[in-house]
This record gives sequence, C-alpha cells and structure tokens, in this order.
Amino acid sequence: MNNRTRVLATALVTALALGATGCAGGEKPDGSRDRGKNPALANSGAVLGGTPQKGGTLTILSNQDFTHLDPARNWVMGDMDFGTRLLYRTLLTYKAEPGAKGGELTTDLAEDLGVSSNGAKTWTFTLKPGLKYEDGTPITAQDVKYNVERSFSPDLPGGPDYAARYLVGAEGYQGPAHGKHLDSVKTPDDRTIVFELRKPFAEFPYATVLPTFAPVPKAQDKGPQYDNRPFSSGPYKIESYARDKQLVLVRNTHWNASTDTVRKAYPDRIVVTMGLKANQIDDRLITAAGADASAVSWDKLRPESTPKVLTKPDVKARLLAESTNCTEMLQMHTGRAPFDDVRVRRAVQYALDREAVLTASGGPALNDPATALMPGSLFSGGKQPDTLKIPLTGDVEKAKQLLKEAGKTSLTTSITVSNGDKAVGEAIQQSLGRAGIKVTIETVDPSAFYDTIGDTKNRTDLAYTGWCPDFPSGSTFLPFVFDGRYIKEKGNSGNHSLFRDDATMKRMDEIAAMTDAEQANKAWQELDAQILAKAPTAPAVVERRPLLVGTNIAGAFGHTSFGGQIDFATVGLKDPAKSAS
Repeated sequence: MNNRTRVLATALVTALALGATGCAGGEKPDGSRDRGKNPALANSGAVLGGTPQKGGTLTILSNQDFTHLDPARNWVMGDMDFGTRLLYRTLLTYKAEPGAKGGELTTDLAEDLGVSSNGAKTWTFTLKPGLKYEDGTPITAQDVKYNVERSFSPDLPGGPDYAARYLVGAEGYQGPAHGKHLDSVKTPDDRTIVFELRKPFAEFPYATVLPTFAPVPKAQDKGPQYDNRPFSSGPYKIESYARDKQLVLVRNTHWNASTDTVRKAYPDRIVVTMGLKANQIDDRLITAAGADASAVSWDKLRPESTPKVLTKPDVKARLLAESTNCTEMLQMHTGRAPFDDVRVRRAVQYALDREAVLTASGGPALNDPATALMPGSLFSGGKQPDTLKIPLTGDVEKAKQLLKEAGKTSLTTSITVSNGDKAVGEAIQQSLGRAGIKVTIETVDPSAFYDTIGDTKNRTDLAYTGWCPDFPSGSTFLPFVFDGRYIKEKGNSGNHSLFRDDATMKRMDEIAAMTDAEQANKAWQELDAQILAKAPTAPAVVERRPLLVGTNIAGAFGHTSFGGQIDFATVGLKDPAKSAS
C-alpha cells in the first residue's frame, strides 16, 4: 500500500469514528418530540457477556431465510456478515472490534493490505500460504479470479458490482460460463492476483472485503444452485440447509486459526432456525429459557417489544443497538409517470411524516430522523445536514401545492415493503394520503424483497428500502444509489429510484477522479444536497439495529461495518454445556 492510500484510508476511518452524535433536549419548532438521551444506548460500543468458551451450539432465531449466500450474489449487510465471517474468507476483511475500530481493514486471505501501482490503477495481492477449503484442497488466486468473473453472470444477479464498475474490459462481459475470462484479473502464480482498473481507485482495498473477492473453485460451482451450498473456506461448513426452515453449520476441520487473526470460531455448531414470527423471537429472548439462553436474534427487535426490554434492567443489559450507518428512504420510480415529474416527487418529500415513520420503526429510542441521503458518518462533524428544511411531520399544504402545479389534485400508486416494515408502510400510506396520494401496500417476505424490487419492469412505483456504505466514503453511497448507468432489468441493486440524470453522473465521475480525499469528501457532501433537491427519494430515518441476545451469550457486539449486525466472528457462549446439543 502506497503512502497516498494510507493517508486516504486514515481519513476515511476518522470520518467513520465521527458518526455517533448526541441529541440535545429542548422544544422543537416543527412539533416533533424531544428525544433527549437515547435509553437504548447503554451498551453502545460494548462487548456483552465477556470472553466466550469454546464449544456448544449457538442458535440464531430468524423470521426469514437469507437473501443469498452465494458470494457472487451476497450484498445485504447481515448476510455479508454471516457469509464472510463463517463460511468464506475474502482478500481483506474488517477487524472484529466494536465501534470505530470495526471500520479498520485487516488481512484475511491476503498477506497484506494490497500494493498499488500505476497511480492506483493496478492492485496486487499475495495470498497467505497454507490456505485450504473444507475438503483440504488448497485455496488459489485462480479461485478468487473465478468468483470475480462469475459475479458478471446474468444468472447470478444482485451481488456487489465494484468489479463491473472498475475493471478494465468489464463492459459487456458475461462471466466465465463459455470459457471467457477477464484479462484485467491476472494470476501469475497460485498465490498472486493482480487487478487492472480503468481508473484510479485508492479505496480498492475496501472493496476486497466484499464477498465478490471470496474464492470459489470452478469444480464446485453449480450456477444458481451454489446459493444452497457454498463451498467453505471459512471456519464452518454447511451440514444441512432446508430453505426457510433451518441451516446448520459445523466446524470446517481444514480451517487453520494460525492463518486467521479475525475469526475465533467459538461454537462447535451454529443453528439458524427460520420462519419464526418476529414477536415470537422477541418474547423467547426476553424470557431466555432453556436453549433460548444460548440464542441471538437475526432481525431487529420489533417496535412493540421495545417497552418490554427498556423497562427491565436485566433484559436491557442484553440489548445491542448499534447504528446501522444506513439511511432508510422512500424511493420513487423516476422513469415512470407520475414520478417522472420532479414536482410530484417533491410533493412526496413534503407529504412524508418522518415522525410517524420513526415511530413505526421503533420510536425515538432506536432511530433518528433522516435529513439527507448519506448517513451522518459521511459528513463533516458526523451529522446529516438539513438542506430541505422540511418539518419532521411534513408540510401537507406545500405537498398539495406541488401536486397542483403538476396538474395532479390526487393520484393512486402502490408501495412494496418487507413484511417486517408493514407498520412503516402504513405510516407512509397515511402521511401521503393527507396530500391526496392514495397508496396501496404490497408486502414481501424479507428473503425475496430485494429480488422483487430489483425487477425494474414489474416493481411498484414506490419502495421502502435503504442503503449502507460498504466502507466510509461517499463513493460507496451516492454512485450506487443514483448512478443510472448501472441499472439492471433484474437484480437491480441500490438505484431503486431508477434515477438517470446526466449532470449527476458527470459530477460523480469528476469526484471519483479527485486525488485529494478531503476535497472528494466535501464534493460528495455537496452532491448529496444537489441530488436531494431533484427528489428521486424521500429520506426517512437513520436506524439503529436493536438486537437481543440470550443470557448465555458472550462476545456479542454490533459491528458498525455490517449494519449493526452481531459480529459472528467473535460471538459464542459463556457456558457451552448449557446450550442445545
């Protein structure tokens, strides 16, 4: 890693460290409630339960299946945490530490953090010796290259597209199925992999944390079916996987801890029990009886369960609520009438009652209202600016005026939300209805949500979703959510507003070419306000991820780089003998 990149990386991690801000009390002129001190943050930055003991069975109680476990398709924060911490390794990874330290890079498959040349357009990584798959065969640089190539396959949509955005010769490439390979990914020997980029990318080491840069041996690839049984390069392998029911992991005996400074692999087994009702999970973990004492929740605490937790000190002591570092947004289909009219989109921004959405998401104890697109960690001072100055409860008269200017006194539309966000959908429905926008709600199972809204031809006009930066830089937020050049017909990710704006895309390219990190950060912040004024989305809330753990859980913390999800690299049990067999 050259000196220019080290300076940039340090600036980015510092920006992430500034992300947590307090909220002072006092009266609010827009009628919203005073939040004062957040009662859920007593454990913020803490590791619960002490150091785990080796052994036992860790249970994960879940209301859903995974979206994807295939590393070429895995681009949902919690799924990436699970996949890259337990099943497969990547060239680099994040440190397994709470708070800002979790935003720092460390080695994984690679021996160092990468060596750049050619003005940060060429990156070279050398794999550690002695790396093995679950069957004892060696992990090679060619296997990493193969997974990067298969991420281009049309039948494997939905995954990270950094390779498509940056690699030389990526345009029109369709994957390795017919023997075609990317010349810009070179493997001069089994332990060396070289990436040639079409433009400088000083942050490229951060991209290699993503599952795209995990190894997949060609002999094990089964196309779309690989989702059901990824071949392990991590500390665990799949013993069984019944979709929507249960996933069981057991130890990969060929994983060698001497090559891995991040994953501790404390439990002997990890059982993911799926298909449970969210409130049922909350109640089981609040009680923490029997095997549930050795369990953790996959999804966030339901809003209606919050009082049961915050009013009981012994239960509250088991609550994690790290910031997701993600902005939840109401995304509008800008390529389809009536939302191709910026006046209609601005009317939605003014009609949206963010206070109601915040309440439906768990209340002010677990959320902050969003006033910008990027999360606060990507702004100077660690706090989102408020450039639109729209009251939190909305401005219905202004919304009606904008609709009238657009020739619409009323309109009918529909929104897609995840099953767990039905209450949020209802809050949006009610707040937009005040301005004459009638909204029909369509709910989708969480495991199918992103595939549903990623079908650009058949999706609804509105979708409630969010975006989390893959690493602390505006380059991993705004281009992925608002660059129209990477919209896909199926498996579309990020740009769910289907926003295509020439001036915006030109400015993105200009910022990406900047070599001064401070100048680039300021430019991304300015572009955030410019995009917001064009109203492809209406920011709603910046959520925390409240997760409850059982009384026998140790080593648990919410990892800020994985959206506040529990870091599965370090979690385990206080007493393995008390867990289920």
